[in-house]
Amino acid sequence: MRFVVAAGLAGAVGLSFSAMAQDEEVYRLPAQDIVDIVDAPNAPLTSLSPDRRHLLLLHRESLPPVADLARPMERLAGLRLDAATNGRHGPRSVTGLSVIDLDTGEERSFDTPRDGGLSDFTWSPDGSQAAFLVTEGDAIALWVADMASGRARELIGEGVNDVFGSIDWTPDGERLIVTMNSPDRGPMPVRPRVPAGPVIQSASGYEAPVRTYQDLLEDAQDAALFAWLAETQLVWIDPDARRPRPREIGEPGLYYSVEVAPGGDYLLVETLQQPFSYDVPWSRFAQTAEVWTLDGDPVAVLGEQDIADDVPIGGVVDGRRSFAWQASHEARIIWAEALDGGDPRVETDERDSVWALAAPFDGEPVEIARFEDRYYGTQFTSQGQTGIAVEYDRDTRVLRRWVVDFSAPGAEQRLAEERNLQDSYADPGTPLTTRNQFGQTVAAVVDGYMYNTGDGATPDGDRPFLSRVNFDTFETEILWRNSGENYEEVIGLLEEDASRFLTSYEDPSTPPNVRLHAGEDVSWVTEFPNPHPQLDDIRKELITYERADGVPLSATVYLPAGYDAERDGPLPLVIWAYPLEYSDAGTAGQVRGSPYRFSRVAGTSPRFFVTQGYALMENATMPIVGADPETVNDTFIEQLVLSAEAAIQESVARGFGDGERTAIAGHSYGAFMTAHLLAQSDLFRAGIARSGAYNRTLTPFGFQSERRPFWEAPQVYYELSPFMAADRINEPMLLIHGEIDNNSGTFPMQSERMFAAVKGNGGTARLVMLPYESHGYRARESVLHVLAESMDWLDTYVRPETPARAAPR
Repeated sequence: MRFVVAAGLAGAVGLSFSAMAQDEEVYRLPAQDIVDIVDAPNAPLTSLSPDRRHLLLLHRESLPPVADLARPMERLAGLRLDAATNGRHGPRSVTGLSVIDLDTGEERSFDTPRDGGLSDFTWSPDGSQAAFLVTEGDAIALWVADMASGRARELIGEGVNDVFGSIDWTPDGERLIVTMNSPDRGPMPVRPRVPAGPVIQSASGYEAPVRTYQDLLEDAQDAALFAWLAETQLVWIDPDARRPRPREIGEPGLYYSVEVAPGGDYLLVETLQQPFSYDVPWSRFAQTAEVWTLDGDPVAVLGEQDIADDVPIGGVVDGRRSFAWQASHEARIIWAEALDGGDPRVETDERDSVWALAAPFDGEPVEIARFEDRYYGTQFTSQGQTGIAVEYDRDTRVLRRWVVDFSAPGAEQRLAEERNLQDSYADPGTPLTTRNQFGQTVAAVVDGYMYNTGDGATPDGDRPFLSRVNFDTFETEILWRNSGENYEEVIGLLEEDASRFLTSYEDPSTPPNVRLHAGEDVSWVTEFPNPHPQLDDIRKELITYERADGVPLSATVYLPAGYDAERDGPLPLVIWAYPLEYSDAGTAGQVRGSPYRFSRVAGTSPRFFVTQGYALMENATMPIVGADPETVNDTFIEQLVLSAEAAIQESVARGFGDGERTAIAGHSYGAFMTAHLLAQSDLFRAGIARSGAYNRTLTPFGFQSERRPFWEAPQVYYELSPFMAADRINEPMLLIHGEIDNNSGTFPMQSERMFAAVKGNGGTARLVMLPYESHGYRARESVLHVLAESMDWLDTYVRPETPARAAPR
């Protein structure tokens, strides 16, 4: 564990940290009660079968050891790969399977490899089986679980390629299409010790703005290794055969997506093409989309895309994009085409069009519809060839859903929904789905009605609902809504008319469990125990308040068990937040969340602070409001300080805060916020910043919701870089970062340079770099160390009645 502390300060404040400027120490542990909570078992994940007869339980292990993260990793083309397995790099999560029969309530466990990691689950169209991958040692195998027998068996023992993770069932459930390692690829390329020459890139006069992507290819050796790992052979296998044997489909290639046509006669095959780019991740490499027969014979080339390194920030490729099968047609491809050259800055009345081409794919494509704003896909329905198409205007944040009849190109579209995407109170929810005659997942339309479920945001918090929507008029009737001091949301219908449905139920002391509703009768399907009953008495409240300019704010307050403000007085307080941009104060001030959810305390959650006697304002809203999305960040700092002041004032008014012993903390953009508030105000005793970015000139083509490049708004980039104000940070700042953070914009160097800036200006800071960790922290050792560091920081600089002596100025 590598950490750095500003020289000369550790002894001055009595910290137990080493006074060395840089050192490596063993992983530390927080208080034992925190360790016990971290190690509490996770509840299983659940998945409802397409036939609505079975509930699959995916059993998860607790946090993996750091040794699992330390396996050799290849960082290539924006991916993190394990060359030994030919799959994605990372520790296992799901370790076991069981199934509940919803008719009898019986639960049966599947016998799967004890040391294997299970992933890539996919149901057969009829719900009788589920296919999945098992990673064990250096091999990836294909397995299938049969719901009726309760047995799981191996279909392919090794050689499955999971770089892009393609498993697909044919509509009749008689075949599985899988990607395997290419049999002809030869030995893995070895990087020469002596390079053949320099790495050279060229610019040829066209604009090519790109985000600060990480893990990109760096040279020809990287490109060769990526091609070796990603090249696959498509195969099909009969899951019911006594001795299943893979059968090859076509020739090996760099296939990143393979989908079977709804009718089962064709494949949509999308392939990467060489040469690769060193500037963009794999998703922007040159690529080809083709239709094949199920036997691997090419039928038609649908589109060819060059390296997409010239896509405008916030834009799309110019040409055909987003190929997909029409779920309500046996063999018809749909795609989108930009009418604005893919550039969102172009003013135009129509921005996108949608096209279709049916088998045998040798005719002219048909234009189905045009959209005023950017098209984001279609959810098809069980009623004929109708689909619900989505468009979104990034300038106004207005989302529209249109009912489009794909059997009648150019026909008038019906507007089903129009709202500001951030207007949670107006969210009508999303349609529940069914499987159509082709085995495809579509929005269910039953006797002229859709059934929607959603969060049901209200001024009093979320109240999930189940509604019935007239598909002709879109008139809505609420059939069921969550009520009481609990949180319950619909996860699926068991009957098409919604007379029986499943929900996920939780309350402050009960973790999410599945319940079955049948009229007035409600029964428990699962009974997962509370992993930490010792926290049941922690108080939780959703509060609302207002900042000085009238913008409504909210936060969820957690207080220690047994705490009484009148008797015990104010507590040291941690405010945990993450700024978001909004177009108006009305949507910014909407209440989101619920005080009645189970308070799962896991990972590096700030809720652990409450177990040690701190008050917590979690998700304290820090809205940045501006009607013009191009300039909303011009008042970022002023609005941030206003929101922070309001949160502290509210804590004092309610008696749990004293306005003095307060820390600000956050992750990613929340860390960015933390650094700003320490530099631009004197509201806080200290700050904790995890995995943040602090110098915006290092992300010159935009960040978060900022659309202007650095060269259009250099002063904004300068002012929005807390690095530039490091000389004004006179409160202690704890910086934590994963050593291999791959999030765009939050390079580990951001924290290293921020620490150096604070230290160089005489400030009090500590930098903790976590080995093998990325943007979030996964290993048990890392999680416990972060909690130990955070608690020590708060106990030293925030808890005492008299402030610890910080850096002189």
